[in-house]
Amino acid sequence: MRREIVRVGQMEIRYLVDGAQEGGLGLFELKVPVGAHVPPPHSHSSNEECVYVLEGVLRYSVDDETRDLKPGEWMSTPRGSVHHFSNPGDETTRALVMLTPDIGEQFFRDVGVVANADGPPDRAKLVEVMTRYGLVPAPPKQAPHMETVS
Repeated sequence: MRREIVRVGQMEIRYLVDGAQEGGLGLFELKVPVGAHVPPPHSHSSNEECVYVLEGVLRYSVDDETRDLKPGEWMSTPRGSVHHFSNPGDETTRALVMLTPDIGEQFFRDVGVVANADGPPDRAKLVEVMTRYGLVPAPPKQAPHMETVS
């Protein structure tokens, strides 16, 4: 059965296994075009995540480690770790993402309603949707403090 594609901005999500109802493993295909707007750095309070790249390059950061993942490479995100991704390449990236327990396809539908509205996305509404599904936006990173020596 071919599942529907959910669009969140320029990204596409196609669920293969929606485990949210049973609290089990979820699996979806993620397409990230070059220059796509992506979610802000965040953590999951109740979920672990693993990303496996099929095509293109996915820059993936977990806490203080950042790697450019190529096809066949993967990286996992432990529960509570801050993570973020982007497409630094020159072609659309396609990856499989596994979540356990799953947050479900409905999360992406709800985020899509906010992200796909006319004008820039309403940050407060995005944070509300993220929080409802157990995602925690990371606080902005502070610039290193520079001391002046006289």
